[in-house]
Amino acid sequence: MKKVSGLKGRLLLEKNGASFLGGRRVDLLEAVAEVGSISAAARAVGMSYKGAWDAIDAMNNQSEQPLVICSVGGKDGGGTRLTEHGVQIVRLFRAGEAEYQRILDALITGVDHFDAFQHMLRRFSMLTSARNQFVGKITKLTQGPVNAGVHLKLDKKNALMAVVTSESAATLELKVGLEVYALIKAPSIILTTDTSGKFSAENRLCGRVARIHQDEVNAEVRLALDQEKTVIATVTHETVDKLQLAEGTPACALFAASSVILALVQ
Repeated sequence: MKKVSGLKGRLLLEKNGASFLGGRRVDLLEAVAEVGSISAAARAVGMSYKGAWDAIDAMNNQSEQPLVICSVGGKDGGGTRLTEHGVQIVRLFRAGEAEYQRILDALITGVDHFDAFQHMLRRFSMLTSARNQFVGKITKLTQGPVNAGVHLKLDKKNALMAVVTSESAATLELKVGLEVYALIKAPSIILTTDTSGKFSAENRLCGRVARIHQDEVNAEVRLALDQEKTVIATVTHETVDKLQLAEGTPACALFAASSVILALVQ
């Protein structure tokens, strides 16, 4: 007799060990395509405005091509829309989700201890707490007796450098051409409005302030980079006031190479 579990499968795609695309994010993309607004799309799928922005930032940062483009002003009054790549990704995901459900339904009929199987699936969907997540290819690897310098190309205009121990480089089997995941915690980012100065930090990603979210303790500043990439910094209220940060302000994100964590999928 066929088992009836009532279980609905939700497809989750990972890229280099981190969540890239799942049903909830696709729901958001579909809502953006329908209403042309981040805030309205967030309400439509029951997501916070900040959570929607974070999801879109993460998808654009991890994708070879942007999925969502946001424009301000202009003859059409600005708005938010999916790129052709974004439309295609949504279409392919929904087709894959339907096939995944079909396979899951067939699998359930032959698994006696499905609860244990379900527990195993949960372990595969771990998320990272680092706010800044990038994917890049190693363009240069400098080995030393203690540390290794790893240069990553994120896209045509953005790059960064990480310093890891030589032991870690050997464990990860790092080499030129390998695609890796770079994680940077938001508190490790230092902001400056001096976009032309020289600094001791090895990494500098420059753009314009896209959003500032303030609470009782700190402020979270979202910096929009070229190629629809973003970087998020957690700074004090005093820093926001001192730098006179506001939406549209040119600024750079500075961070040490030692603050970059590298990861990959075996």
